[in-house]
Amino acid sequence: MKNLTTLTAALLFLSFGAISQDGSSADLTPKYSNEFLQIGVGARSLGMSNSVVASTKDITSGYWNPAGLLSLNDDIHIGLMHAEYFAGLAKYDYGAFAKKIDSVSAFGISMIRFGVDDIPNTTELIDAQGNIDYDRITTFSAADYAFIFSYARKIKGLELGANAKIVHRKVGTFGRSWGFGIDLGARYELDNWMFGATFRDVTTTFNAWSYSLSDQMIETFTLTGNEIPENSIELTLPRLLLGAARTFVIKEKFSIMPEIDFDVTFDGKRNTLIKSNFASIDPHLGLELGYNNLVFLRAGVGYLQYEMDVAGNENLTVQPNIGVGVKIKRISLDYALTDLGDASAALYSNIFSLKFDIAKPQPK
Repeated sequence: MKNLTTLTAALLFLSFGAISQDGSSADLTPKYSNEFLQIGVGARSLGMSNSVVASTKDITSGYWNPAGLLSLNDDIHIGLMHAEYFAGLAKYDYGAFAKKIDSVSAFGISMIRFGVDDIPNTTELIDAQGNIDYDRITTFSAADYAFIFSYARKIKGLELGANAKIVHRKVGTFGRSWGFGIDLGARYELDNWMFGATFRDVTTTFNAWSYSLSDQMIETFTLTGNEIPENSIELTLPRLLLGAARTFVIKEKFSIMPEIDFDVTFDGKRNTLIKSNFASIDPHLGLELGYNNLVFLRAGVGYLQYEMDVAGNENLTVQPNIGVGVKIKRISLDYALTDLGDASAALYSNIFSLKFDIAKPQPK
């Protein structure tokens, strides 16, 4: 029973630990802050290994590159996605709304939730007299939320966009944070070429954490050797996404569109294919085959990195993804089979997403 209590305290500490800082600049900028915002939305994007910064032209542009909202054809667009990771342990939900303002501007709103629910809390399992009381076991959720407000405008052939995002993260009633950040995006099309760039967290995104722990929880943390989290500020450094894509039309009804993207981070050396102390670059590739703008087959590879095996040898690993999409009039259904970073079939997830386009009623 002591081990169970220690485990719960450790899980709570892991949720708090990375965000409980001592105030130094190095501690305030961990490499993996707000990583739930890097997972990606839309089965089309995930099937192409997130290689869509240049080619995004649908409702998910509010997440990938807000400038892409200018390519929306109909008046109103709605997008939905649900995904489950780690055999259903973690749930990822996404919903978005976008609308054309006029021929040169558009706006959108996106919401993301990534969370683990029904986590047992045994930190108060033992009462003040030292007795074990199973009725004192409760459950809590650890969840991250993001609300993204997008605006896009075309200026002299260049599509520009911006996101204002509010980030809310919480671990039960014990700890929570609020944060704010800004993204900038741009797209440019030349003949069949598409180029895109998204500068995420351009002003550095912050999360202000506060904690509310009972005396019993503080005692449990102390007895199990865990550090008691304190109110703190966590910063997320800028990340630059670059992409280039080209569409090839074959016999009118068939099309092929490859895209290559580069994710550039500036928070120290990461385990990416190209890395340095100044910046780490993670390249990834996507491919979309289309028939008559009705059926689409997709594939992609990403997260190329070298891993060391038990013999001390370095091996290049990749994350493969595949997907398919169907568009019937103004409804699009997309599916992706995506890995979480290795070749283990146990870590593959089935992703479905829906997109609805609503045309503006015509006057009678």
